[in-house]
Formats: sequence, structure tokens, C-alpha cells
Amino acid sequence: MRRHPLRLLITAGPTREPIDPVRFLSNYSTGVLGHTLVAEAQRRGHAVLFITGPTGSPPPRGVKTVAVETALQMQAALERAFPAVDAVIMAAAVADFRPARAAAQKIKRSGVAGGLKLWRLELVENPDLVAGLATRRTRQVIMGFALETSRALANARAKLRTKQLDAIVLTQMRGPRAPFGDTTVDGAIVKSSGAVQPFRRLAKPALARRILDTVERLVAQRGKTSSAA
Repeated sequence: MRRHPLRLLITAGPTREPIDPVRFLSNYSTGVLGHTLVAEAQRRGHAVLFITGPTGSPPPRGVKTVAVETALQMQAALERAFPAVDAVIMAAAVADFRPARAAAQKIKRSGVAGGLKLWRLELVENPDLVAGLATRRTRQVIMGFALETSRALANARAKLRTKQLDAIVLTQMRGPRAPFGDTTVDGAIVKSSGAVQPFRRLAKPALARRILDTVERLVAQRGKTSSAA
């Protein structure tokens, strides 16, 4: 199949939400799938902008990379880049919450609640980055991700609908940290059309190929619809 080069925005990794200068809230995301998606997109000849949280991996060679720490920093980077791309693949595991206030100095145990062993951390919601992009799009295809522990398909379909996405990659937990860092994943690609493409024990490079196949088709379909209009 002949492919037309696309301008892709791919995100990866976790965000870190500071509690004080030495502590933060985060998750187990490694960024492996995001890096794999970038490599597959490069192989297909697409132009990629890569926005990544802290993963410990070096930036991909030959790709413009924007490194961020927090969800708000990722939001700003996404909003700057979004108007110029054909599609967004939102593989980053963005923290849903952040501390309401980050302490300027390291919080000491002796200074917490008068030395008591109970310390309360007040959290506020981070913005929903992928849903925010969907409200601003003109022609872009947006693919989100959903990691679920129960009612997986129902929850993924609900996110697909409420966030106004074109497709969502559902992955399921099968261990304490899976799929973070695992070489294979279980789940499905769910489209707004209702189509479901399940997969089990699928290697991440093979998943990246399926994701790119889906995005390319969705962009092509949107182009035909725009031309017809």
C-alpha cells in the first residue's frame, strides 16, 4: 500500500507532579510504546513531533523532541503543535491529579503535623489533555489510550465517546504493573465507528504497526470526506 507522508504528534512516558523539590506523584509508564511508535512512523516516512515525559531513554534520532515534566507543560506543548499536524497519538500516561501546592523546600518529617505520623496531601485534577484537543480540532485525527482494570471495553467505549476521539487503544492490567514495561500487551483498538480489533499477548512493535495502520486509514477517510464536502 502506498503511503502519503503524515505529520504526526506522538506523546509518551509519564508526567511528574511535584510535591516538593525532591518528591513527586507519577506512574509506572516507561515510554517504550511511544518510542516504538516513533520508530515505526519514521520507517513509514512520516514526519514526527515527539512530546515525552521523563522516561530515562535518550530522544529518538532524527525526530524533533520536546521534553516535559508535568501535565500542564505537556498541555502547553500539545496546544502549540496541534494546529500543524494531521494526527495525534496520545500514548503518554498523564497524571490525573497534581498536588494543590508544591512546597518550595523539602518537607521534613519532624515538621509534618507537629510530628504526627499522618500527613494529608491535597490534590487537584489535571486538565484532560486529549479531550481538550478534540474540542479545538479542525481536521486532525485523535487516538487516545485507556488502561483499565475492570469493565475494560465498556470503559474504553465511554472514554472514546465522551472525549470525542476517533479511536482508542485499550490495554488491560494482567499483573501489578502490566502493561508498563512489558514486552507484550492485551487489549483492543476501538474505533468511533464501533469496530473493535482485539489483541492478546501482542508484542509492542506489532501493536505500533496496528496503531499506525489505523491512524493512516482514519486520516485517509477524513481526507475523502473533506474532499466530498
